[in-house]
Amino acid sequence: MQVQISHDLKERWDNVCLGVLIYSANVEGSSPQLVEFFQRTIDQLNNQYSMPEIADIPHIRSTRNAYKALGKSPSDYRNAAEAMLRRIVKSNGLYHINNVIDINNLMSVTTGYSIGSYDTEQLSELVELRRAPDGENYQGIGKEAVNIEHLPTLYDRLSAFGNPTSDSRRAMIQTGNRTIMTVIYSFDGKSDLQEVIDRYCELLIQYCCVEEINTIFVL
Repeated sequence: MQVQISHDLKERWDNVCLGVLIYSANVEGSSPQLVEFFQRTIDQLNNQYSMPEIADIPHIRSTRNAYKALGKSPSDYRNAAEAMLRRIVKSNGLYHINNVIDINNLMSVTTGYSIGSYDTEQLSELVELRRAPDGENYQGIGKEAVNIEHLPTLYDRLSAFGNPTSDSRRAMIQTGNRTIMTVIYSFDGKSDLQEVIDRYCELLIQYCCVEEINTIFVL
């Protein structure tokens, strides 16, 4: 996969970068060990934060500021890390999806980065992060048309398929043997990304038996 960031987006928000992991995994229900780790982490976060504190978590705050600079309301279109943490602090928990997505969501809520995971077989080889144009929308996962205009959004040669708020159905992760591209969306530079990627790799190896992971920084 070749991943890049558009010049227009960089001009509007220079501190954007991506951490990308590409790997193959057998996507299935989470093991009892992962479910236990997942729930323990959710309980800790529920006790750690109050609702007003969530928007001030550094990586969430930078994402919100980038949304404002791009012309999108960060309160009306919350990034995924913020939205999930708000569920957790309200004691609503998080759904278990599968092993890959459960790790995706755990890494997101523990770091404040919004993270998306995508089935590479549904994508063309060139992917670009762009500011979505006026009126743009796509069919979301578990949703009808999602308004994505002005959001920082991933496109391939076919269409838009993912952003830090809500991903499309086209490249969603389904069960079975899949080659996956996970994208960590950063709007405050790459200083923390290597540590986050290292931890992400540890969890994929431990809970998904992933053997080889290619990582890329896109600046």
